[in-house]
Amino acid sequence: MDTTLSIYHITLLRHGESTGNADGYHQGQSDFELTETGRLQVRALARHWQTKGIQFDVIISSPLKRARQTAEILTEFLPTPLEIDQLWMELNNGVLAGLKHEVASEKYPPPDFRNPYTPIGQTGESAWELYLRAGQAVQSLLFHPPGRYLVVSHGGILNMALRAILGITLQANYQGASFDFPNTAYAVMEYYPQWHRWVIEQFNDQGHWPAD
Repeated sequence: MDTTLSIYHITLLRHGESTGNADGYHQGQSDFELTETGRLQVRALARHWQTKGIQFDVIISSPLKRARQTAEILTEFLPTPLEIDQLWMELNNGVLAGLKHEVASEKYPPPDFRNPYTPIGQTGESAWELYLRAGQAVQSLLFHPPGRYLVVSHGGILNMALRAILGITLQANYQGASFDFPNTAYAVMEYYPQWHRWVIEQFNDQGHWPAD
């Protein structure tokens, strides 16, 4: 009898600092590039992983520049095939995309109450739609054979992916569990499909970069 375990080793990584992060914009699916600080963060992470001998079979990235540039820098240090998957794009935040936070608050004040089905930014995705897309993104990853995978993505959808993995339901007004993903912070987990068992090994790891 074959007792070999099939294991997925999955790392979820938020991109490096972008110009949108640095200048206070609602990003969503607006396409901001990495800042020089962001590039330094990614290089520091790549060297950290090199030192630890960490490797991946495939890197899967959102197509947005801030994520794709992060992934491309990592492949310079850790030669790995790179796949682009639209499912890992950030939340579509509708009319808020590309606006500075203070401008958006004045022009489009948030509603007093928002249920999980309320579109973000009037014309964007709801939290529920993002949750469903994150579940699709996880499913798409698991269509790959067992191995070591790095996903380079965005804080909003990475939060939803972890909720989907852990079976956490959505609540109104952003209440309930949330997960901190500063720039180039990452979570590490394993998935055992034989038992449908997820094991979270690391979370919010950013030891490669000095604390603010």
